[in-house]
Amino acid sequence: MLNRRDLLHASSFGFGMLALKGLMAEEAARNNKRVIFMYMNGGMTHTDTFDYKPLMVEKDGTDDPVSKGRKIIKPGVPLTPAGDSGIEISENFPHLRQHADDLCLLNGMKSKTGNHNQARSLLHTGNFQFSRPSMGSWLLYGLGTENKELPGFITIDAGVGPDNYGSAFLPAIYQGTAINAGNIKSPIPNLVNRSSTKERQRKDLDLLRDFNQMHLKDGAENSRLEGLIESYELAFKMQTSVPNTIDITNEPQSVLDKYGINDKATSKFGRQCLLAKKFTESGVRFVEIGHGGWDMHQNINDNLKKQATAIDKPMGGLIQDLKDCGLFEDTIILFGSEFGRTPGIKEGATGRDHNNGGFSMWMAGGGVKGGIRHGSTDDFGHKAIPEYSMDMHDLHATILHLMGIDHTKLTYRYSGRDFRLTDVFGNIQYDIIS
Repeated sequence: MLNRRDLLHASSFGFGMLALKGLMAEEAARNNKRVIFMYMNGGMTHTDTFDYKPLMVEKDGTDDPVSKGRKIIKPGVPLTPAGDSGIEISENFPHLRQHADDLCLLNGMKSKTGNHNQARSLLHTGNFQFSRPSMGSWLLYGLGTENKELPGFITIDAGVGPDNYGSAFLPAIYQGTAINAGNIKSPIPNLVNRSSTKERQRKDLDLLRDFNQMHLKDGAENSRLEGLIESYELAFKMQTSVPNTIDITNEPQSVLDKYGINDKATSKFGRQCLLAKKFTESGVRFVEIGHGGWDMHQNINDNLKKQATAIDKPMGGLIQDLKDCGLFEDTIILFGSEFGRTPGIKEGATGRDHNNGGFSMWMAGGGVKGGIRHGSTDDFGHKAIPEYSMDMHDLHATILHLMGIDHTKLTYRYSGRDFRLTDVFGNIQYDIIS
């Protein structure tokens, strides 16, 4: 019989026993290995991007029938059919449109709050009131990592704070590691000990590990201490593995061009997308990248064009690269914001306000049906139609299912109760699963 320490090693920082039971229940049905989450910080406007509303065009300039004091304003750039499926996508995304038949548009999303910080927390952790482990932490806890020299959960310039990528009450080994993609020499603060040689660090670490293991043998099980031992070991290995992974100087020009890295407008997000591919290819379980600037209360047409340009070619490059490398079929790509924006615009304004009642996200890759629209908002895009809506708990339950985990069994006992990512909620959206 394996003890918990043995299980941790066997699973590469693996799972609790309840999580293991959930994993075993569905692992035969799903072989997905990783998740890439592209987070659009600020609340992307859905009716201007992925939620086509012909009535907005017809009623352009008329009074908003739902929100008094606002006028319905049509998208500045049209949403037109793309791919063989004909799903409507904004013409601001010419490169992404080439992959329309791979996209599952989640047009009936909703959130409990229209406050940025709270909605961001709900999307990342399943709770906006208390500190909870992030989605990436839960996945790492449940499945472990495939590379012991790299963190199993990484955020790359995601634009979110530690509360959104932290492990909360889960052992620290499961928290996300924030990486500054633009700093190759020091991508993680204080990663390298410049006052000691690597050989000296290795000897010091071995001595510390021996003392900690002696302490473990003398007392009861201590998950925090076990996690600390693993964290020290991982940090030492990361001194070499992380800089090597984020170094793209030897990438072929064709790869750099695919992601738009040599173009000023697309270079930043292009680099993030390329690094996401490299990390997932290396066995990292969950990678989050981000792009902000979607909180468009003013000048929405110009701002949307600018932001769409920054992410469009890199997203298309990432999807194509994953296909070329044979990783697309077992990689789940999630794209979206914490909420959407209002169809109507206030008098004198040139942008849209927050709207958590209905908005869009999209998924692609492992086990997800492509070229479809799932869910819907009303005729103007104000609110998700209830019978076709999807909240954050449903989203999390579906992602866990796609990764082979029963979301009701992925639990961790803390402070006298069993916690899970989906709390006591969450309905798997089987309609989007191939």
